[in-house]
Amino acid sequence: MKHGLAILLTLSLLGGCASAPRSTGTAQASWNGRLAVVIDSTPKQSHQATFALYGDAKAGELNLLSPFGATVAQARWQQNSATLTQGRDQQVFANLADLSDSLLDAALPIEALFDWLNGKPTVAAGWRADLCQLNQGRLLAQRTHPAPAARLTLIFDADPSRQAPPCEPLN
Repeated sequence: MKHGLAILLTLSLLGGCASAPRSTGTAQASWNGRLAVVIDSTPKQSHQATFALYGDAKAGELNLLSPFGATVAQARWQQNSATLTQGRDQQVFANLADLSDSLLDAALPIEALFDWLNGKPTVAAGWRADLCQLNQGRLLAQRTHPAPAARLTLIFDADPSRQAPPCEPLN
């Protein structure tokens, strides 16, 4: 259960369809769609979820949704705290990296992930991101270390105004 939710959060924080960032009247970006993550553990883990993601690395919210649109889990974060809610259960963490570290046994590259969503090819230790297909609605990221390896995929509606940066696809 711990790794299942972690994998779903990883995918947000990756198919199906999602919409590219849109303005909500404030400076807050948002993404909606489905995500998938595969962890090369023993046994191998593979998870998919529908998600709604709002905000940035400093403050935001991630909702994981059932096929019928009901919220299954919610993560909310600010600069100095993060809360994970599943039904009536709630866990509080010092920040979003600590939340992901608790669930995945390795902190997600939170700032890099949001940069990748915005088309910025930011380097993150242990991770490689393929932004080549971003303007076609696809973001791929791979964690090579620490073990186990993981693959994160986000698929969202293409934004014709968004151009993928010059890049080499992941192998």
